Amino acid sequence: MQISSFKSGYVTLSLFAALSFFMANPVHAEQVVVYSARIEQLIKPMFDLFTEKTGIQVKFTTDKEGALLARLQAEGKNTPADLLITTDAGNLWAAAQAGLFRPYDSQVLKSNIPEHLRDPDNEWFGLSIRARTIVYNTDKVDPDDLSTYEDLADPKWKNRLCLRTSKKIYNQSLVAMMIAEHGEAETENIVKGWVSNLATDPLSDDTRAMEFVAAGRCDVTIVNSYYYGRLMQKNPDLPLGIFWPNQKSEHIGGVHVNISGAGLTRYGKHPQAAEQLLEFLSSIQAQKLFTDVNMEYPVNPNIVPDPIVSSWGRFKQSSLNLAKAGELQAAAVKLMDRAGYR
Repeated sequence: MQISSFKSGYVTLSLFAALSFFMANPVHAEQVVVYSARIEQLIKPMFDLFTEKTGIQVKFTTDKEGALLARLQAEGKNTPADLLITTDAGNLWAAAQAGLFRPYDSQVLKSNIPEHLRDPDNEWFGLSIRARTIVYNTDKVDPDDLSTYEDLADPKWKNRLCLRTSKKIYNQSLVAMMIAEHGEAETENIVKGWVSNLATDPLSDDTRAMEFVAAGRCDVTIVNSYYYGRLMQKNPDLPLGIFWPNQKSEHIGGVHVNISGAGLTRYGKHPQAAEQLLEFLSSIQAQKLFTDVNMEYPVNPNIVPDPIVSSWGRFKQSSLNLAKAGELQAAAVKLMDRAGYR
């Protein structure tokens, strides 16, 4: 009798211990694995909210775009990654060309993301908009004298223009989209005009270019709008203004926009959880976080941007599909080299 009671109690304790282990051990919880070229502080708030709403854990690794693409290619079918998040449509296009994504025909994503901000074959989807626009010195430039990206090639801007290096994909994508609009010959003439008007050698980054403008070393530059927001938050008294180019009806297109975006990996081990996460990132709640943490614009047109971002005014954006930024990137790099834009 005593032996039977002991065995019964032992079994009960063992079952309780096993149950406690399985409940506490996150290995057994549903999860999704993300490779992200966006830094942790820009993505973790969205992942935390997703986990709170679904119970699905998000494991993520952050690194540079090139390193993540190379890693996915090397891992092949053995990759643990279910979702790739990266910046610039050119990088997303390259990942699709390398066969790293699987298509996902989702009505949720089609409803939340405008057509020109997603892949025509449903392999990648924009999650936030990055407007590449004009910033000028408010003490030295009358905004009525500004009009288009193309106009910055006019001799009136001689020794007044600063540009970020052509080595950065942001400028490569801008020139690629200009090729899509104007053709190579006309775009090359425009870029040559920019080079002729430079007040200094191309600079390392957008913030540096704006600092040169604020210091009066040049009068105008082309940057991503969120860099302007970050700099003005730190130094609100800088004599800098933002201008949305290519807005008048006689001008082709509108403001050049790019994206951060994502695609489902071809060999992901948690496909349904990854689909849930991707759709969630296009939702109203997640889109608000995108705009708040980095002063970007939401891809979802139903979302009002952050108040600071909204204060910069509304603009018409180019409606060219951003796949062109990838398709024409190699041509853009060669063109900039021929034009002397380094």
